[in-house]
Amino acid sequence: MRIRLQRVHYMPKELEPGVLYVSEEFGAAAHLCACGCGSKIRTPLGPTEWAVEETTSGPTLTPSVGNWQQACESHYWIYEGEIRWADKWTPAQIAAGRRREEQRRRTYYDALD
Repeated sequence: MRIRLQRVHYMPKELEPGVLYVSEEFGAAAHLCACGCGSKIRTPLGPTEWAVEETTSGPTLTPSVGNWQQACESHYWIYEGEIRWADKWTPAQIAAGRRREEQRRRTYYDALD
């Protein structure tokens, strides 16, 4: 599946498959889960969250998307407009990843003080 970038002011109510919607003004991105389950995936954008890069081949969203709160538990990267599937994570890996995210946020915001 190819993913294309669509810049928007507000996120549309209905998302189209294969589109990564980005609202820079509101610091958010959204897309439908790459597995096809229909779940809306929302990712905040910012220095401690996800980042979007526009390339000639398509958008790149980093870090990976881990849909741990969805039934599918899909885990993938959006890289230059392509879905690149990642390994499923165990509950221990998910918990460790969440701890790392929280530590990264703490470190970033502590450095601003």
